[in-house]
Amino acid sequence: MAEHPGPRLLARHRRDVILQLLAKAGSVRVSELTERLGVSDMTVRRDLDALAGEGALRKVHGGATMPATAPTTVEPGFAAKIHEQSAEKEAIAAAAAAMIRPGTAIGLTAGTTTWHLATQLADVADLVVVTNSMRICDTLLAAERADRTVMLTGGVRTPSDALVGPLAVQALRGLHLDQLFMGVHGMTERAGYSTPNLLEAETNRAFAAAAERLVVVADHTKWGTVGLASIAALGDADTVITDGALDDAARATLEAHGATVAVAA
Repeated sequence: MAEHPGPRLLARHRRDVILQLLAKAGSVRVSELTERLGVSDMTVRRDLDALAGEGALRKVHGGATMPATAPTTVEPGFAAKIHEQSAEKEAIAAAAAAMIRPGTAIGLTAGTTTWHLATQLADVADLVVVTNSMRICDTLLAAERADRTVMLTGGVRTPSDALVGPLAVQALRGLHLDQLFMGVHGMTERAGYSTPNLLEAETNRAFAAAAERLVVVADHTKWGTVGLASIAALGDADTVITDGALDDAARATLEAHGATVAVAA
C-alpha cells in the first residue's frame, strides 16, 4: 500500500507559509508561527529545522531569520531585528555610551543597536541628539531631562522604522555633530557599510557628512552581508564597535582600512 501523502503535503504547505512570512518580515518567532499555523511548538521547530537544512532560513533563539545569502533588497522590520543578537547589541551599546561626553552633539541613525544605545544615555548630561528614528526619539524624551535636546528629522518611514529621503537629508544639512553612531545592515570589504534601502543610504551619508567622527555599531553577523546600497567605505569609519564573535580576518580587514576596532565585552 502506498504511503498516504497528506501529512507531507500539509508540512510542505506550512513551510511555504513560513517562508512567505519570513520574506515579508525578515524574521519569524516560534510563538507567532504556532498561533498562525495552529500547530505545536515542536511541529514548528521541526519545520524550521527542515527549512534550515535546505538553506532557506537561519535558525536563531526563539525563531528564524533570513539566511546569510538573503537578497540585497530584503529589509527586515524593527520588531523582527530587535530579538536578534540582543545580548551582543546591548554590550556594543554600553561600549558606545562610554564614548559619549556630556555637552556634546551626537547623531544616532535608526536601528536596533542604536536604539539599545539610546536606552543607555539617561545619565549623560547636556546632550544634543539628532536622530531619524521615532523609537529612539521617544526613548530619549522619556528620560525627561531638561538639559537634553532631541531633534527628529522628517522623512518617509522605512520597514526598519527609519525616516529617510529628501526631508531627512535637508534636515541634516548645515548641522555639525561631534560623533555619529551608525548601525548598518551589512559590511564587506567590497561594498563597505551598506543597507537594503536606497533612501536610507542617502540619509546616512548625510548624517556621516555632518559628523566629526563616525562610529559604526555592528554585531558580528553584519560582516559578510551586503545591502543594495553602500553608505560608506570601510575606511570612512573612525571606530567600529562589535562583539567578540567577529572573526580575526574580518577584524584585520577593518583595521587595514584604518578603522579602530573595539570589541565589546
